[in-house]
Amino acid sequence: MTTAKGFSLIEVLMALLLTTVGVLGMVALQGRSIQYTQDSVQRNAAVELANDLIEIVRANPQLMFNNVPPTFPMNSGMRSSSAFYKQKDEDFSNREDCVVSATNVAKTAQEQRDCWAERVEKMLPGGDELFTSDMYFCRSATPGQCNNNQGSMLEIRLAWQVRAGACLDASDPQATICTYTVRVQP
Repeated sequence: MTTAKGFSLIEVLMALLLTTVGVLGMVALQGRSIQYTQDSVQRNAAVELANDLIEIVRANPQLMFNNVPPTFPMNSGMRSSSAFYKQKDEDFSNREDCVVSATNVAKTAQEQRDCWAERVEKMLPGGDELFTSDMYFCRSATPGQCNNNQGSMLEIRLAWQVRAGACLDASDPQATICTYTVRVQP
């Protein structure tokens, strides 16, 4: 008569295999979680920066509209040129260094815009290179296009640098530039 006194080698190997598969799954999940978290942080920064620019634009309607209240009850006709417009592959016109401090705040619309541009370059990875080459702020009648000063929407596109394959919404799986685009009627 034989008696079993413990696990067989096959049972031990199966338990080890299952444990290994579980641990590898957890490691893969952790890596993906870090990638999603990083994308979320950068995307939230882009959303916040776009909202800041929209508020600067709304605080200075005289630079966006031909007629502003109280002369007219509603903003009337977007200007064909504005200090806020910037085409892709260009920089803001007459851009200067931001000189704000604890005692000196940006007062004019241009100072606010230029300080905002510097924050974009600092907050978004690769922002200083991509600010000119990939970001734009323009009038737009069609999503994704600056329409030669036509349209009643303001389109803002911000971009940031990531490692290849880390941009979760890119059509190219090896893209190294992520973008956030928002269209608003100011």
